[in-house]
Amino acid sequence: MGARRRYRKRPSAFVTAVQLDLDTEGFVYNKWGGKQVCKRGDWLVDSNGDKYTVSGDTFPRTYRFLSPGVYVKSSPVWAERVESPGRVKTKEGETSYQAGDYLVHNNEDQTDSYAVSAVNFESMYELAEDKDARNEQKK
Repeated sequence: MGARRRYRKRPSAFVTAVQLDLDTEGFVYNKWGGKQVCKRGDWLVDSNGDKYTVSGDTFPRTYRFLSPGVYVKSSPVWAERVESPGRVKTKEGETSYQAGDYLVHNNEDQTDSYAVSAVNFESMYELAEDKDARNEQKK
């Protein structure tokens, strides 16, 4: 695997989302090469046409409200490019990834993980160190 580094979502990479706050047992769907489970309290997300769910405990701690239905990921992630294909267990199920994709973790201890294609990851994220350095220069 490549070096794990800290990234931040680009401010322009917002999502639309709604919480599944209904009296339901949820549902199961197929995505990313595996079964995904959405349960009451989880969030239904549309990220530039890519639709998926985010667990109810992860979404409020990693996304910031911008306007009704619009959110931006505000917490950093730790990510690394993978050299070979594999699978990662997520809070919603399992995700398959290919060589060159990014294995992403919401937590520095490599938990709350998922995978993102290189094209999508590089369009949505920037190195946090680069962004932090630019913010320091503006002060």
